[in-house]
Amino acid sequence: MREAGIVETRRGKFGGYALAKSPDSIRIGDLVRLMDGRLAPICCASENAYQRCSCPDEDHCGLRMLMIDVRNAIANILDRYTIAQVVEVTLRKMRRDGIEPPFASQMNLQGKLSTNKRRADPEDGFLAGLSQLALQPSSIPDEPTSP
Repeated sequence: MREAGIVETRRGKFGGYALAKSPDSIRIGDLVRLMDGRLAPICCASENAYQRCSCPDEDHCGLRMLMIDVRNAIANILDRYTIAQVVEVTLRKMRRDGIEPPFASQMNLQGKLSTNKRRADPEDGFLAGLSQLALQPSSIPDEPTSP
């Protein structure tokens, strides 16, 4: 994906991979081709990874013609949609069903992941739980007391 210019790497504390292009310019068909190779169910029907099959008359093979139609149908569907559209459909369905989208608590007002917070210090983590119970470090005994 990086070599194809789909993602880029970022160094540092909040490093990792990020999209190198706008999500509305990345077609799902391109991603599938990058990850899985050909879209055709068999090699002799592939445009990008063609390999001759063992059929004696490939040009008149009914199975090959059918698989070319399957390949074209798959390509037409996958090339019609972008990452942005898939995300939008997913978020709409989650909202409709009352499910909070993953990472929603980390999103800023523009809908982008906020990098202001340290992921290692979640607001609802262990230490936050202690403060909600009003326990102070000094009120917790160092050693168990005997009765």
